[in-house]
Amino acid sequence: MILAIETSCDDTCAAVVTDGGEIRSNVVASQGLLHERYGGVVPEIASRRHLELTDVVVADALERAGATFGDAGRVAVTRGPGLIGALLVGLSAAKAIAAARRLPLVPVDHLHGHVVASTLGADPVEPPYLALIASGGHTFVARVDDPARYETLGQTLDDAAGEAFDKGARILGLPYPGGPEIDRLARDGDPAAFAFPRSAPGAADFSFSGLKTSLLYAVRDLGGAEAERRRADLAASYQRAIVDALAARALTVLEREGLERLAIGGGGPPSP
Repeated sequence: MILAIETSCDDTCAAVVTDGGEIRSNVVASQGLLHERYGGVVPEIASRRHLELTDVVVADALERAGATFGDAGRVAVTRGPGLIGALLVGLSAAKAIAAARRLPLVPVDHLHGHVVASTLGADPVEPPYLALIASGGHTFVARVDDPARYETLGQTLDDAAGEAFDKGARILGLPYPGGPEIDRLARDGDPAAFAFPRSAPGAADFSFSGLKTSLLYAVRDLGGAEAERRRADLAASYQRAIVDALAARALTVLEREGLERLAIGGGGPPSP
């Protein structure tokens, strides 16, 4: 079995996975409430919290899997991209476990993990497929013909989708994390109330900075009281514009590449 550790941002995570792709356990300790007061992830605070949680989360993952350190055949750990301090905590823990048990250490690219996550579990996605990755710091589409590698076909030229959500939430006066708050508010709004732009910098690339600026101007032009009254409509229209951009690029590249399967992955907030 593989013992895996992930500490690239503010979630302390550990999992036990078999070589055949069966997920025996997957434990996530979130720091969301800890960083809420700052409006984003504070790297130093995240690192210190990882120091407190990593041993506990690893032990929990092993217990839920009905396994011990002696059952592990290798140790996998996120090596990047991510917050340097946070990554160092996970890497140090993984190195210590691997050295003590004389196990192979497998460094894993965070983004590669997002791309191939759908190949695990009871109903895995089989290559070839297109992966749409949307997270706090990264947004891109990639072709996967072999889980061992992937080809990036398009990516954001400025803000990632998650950044667009969080920055939009700040403009609307919503708390962190912005994505869930916009989604909650949008349920009571009209997604067609405002015609926010869907930037098209290329067949497979994304751009969200212009959308964010459009929201800022819309709030300014409406004025404080009217913007507050129509906040649900603003949130719904803004969210629809982001989702439309993601869906449109994915469909365009699927057709261009002649692919029939789409995997969606991502996660993790940006720093403030």
